[in-house]
Amino acid sequence: MGALDGKVAIVTGAGRGIGREHSLLFASLGASVVVNDLGSSNAGEGADAGPAADVVAEIESAGGRAVANRANVAEWDGAKALVDQALAEFGRLDVVVNNAGILRDGFIPSLDESQWDAVIGVHLKGHFNVLRHAAAHWKAESKAGRQPQAAVVNTASASGVTLPNAGQSNYGAAKAAIAALTQVAAEELDRYGVRVNAIAPIARTRLTLATPGMGAIMEAAMEDEGFDAFSPANISPVVAYLASDLCAITGKVFAVQGGAISELAGWHDVKTIETDGPWTVDDIAARLP
Repeated sequence: MGALDGKVAIVTGAGRGIGREHSLLFASLGASVVVNDLGSSNAGEGADAGPAADVVAEIESAGGRAVANRANVAEWDGAKALVDQALAEFGRLDVVVNNAGILRDGFIPSLDESQWDAVIGVHLKGHFNVLRHAAAHWKAESKAGRQPQAAVVNTASASGVTLPNAGQSNYGAAKAAIAALTQVAAEELDRYGVRVNAIAPIARTRLTLATPGMGAIMEAAMEDEGFDAFSPANISPVVAYLASDLCAITGKVFAVQGGAISELAGWHDVKTIETDGPWTVDDIAARLP
């Protein structure tokens, strides 16, 4: 028996890279998978049915169960249709893996509104849209006496939570917000039998290869005949664990890269200054580094 036997999972951005690896591993572990991918470019432009269909064909050829979905998760109705398709095709929904993403990098003085809105839309709003429609279903199930045992795995990034990256204010802001959304959702959805966690992966994908400074490092690693630390396949086992009934964890964010998994912590006090009376600007200037 696989760790995900009988589960029904939605994986967004599942036509390539990390999402593809999630889908293939989930299916091999017994899950039925809704493979969502609009099939757009790195910048979120255009559409192509091929990537999602190819992953479904690969799963089916190995004896697994999967269906393709090309909805745009940045759109409210598209995300609802995605959840509805999972329920219509497989009769239930147990896991959501929010993975879809795009890049439209630029430095703040020259970043235009469309670059900001597109990235926030796919990453942050796209995560929320799918989460919201899935959560509404799980809440209804819980209220009807059919308590779910469900899981959500969101996708943050080092760019948003540990290593701010110049030129990625839109991407970093979205990923930091996803980490916060994960913690809030974990608090809210626990009563309905839903665990919510996030990963911050580092792996070789279309997006990371297009990130200045990252492409050369990751391509060089491919030439090493040993362990490929940047293979996207390294990311999926922890996601499968977080999605499985073996896991009781909720509200956490994990950095994942190669053979390392690290639990991350958010903003916390590192130094406090206090006063017995009203602050003055000069006092603050003298005492706050």
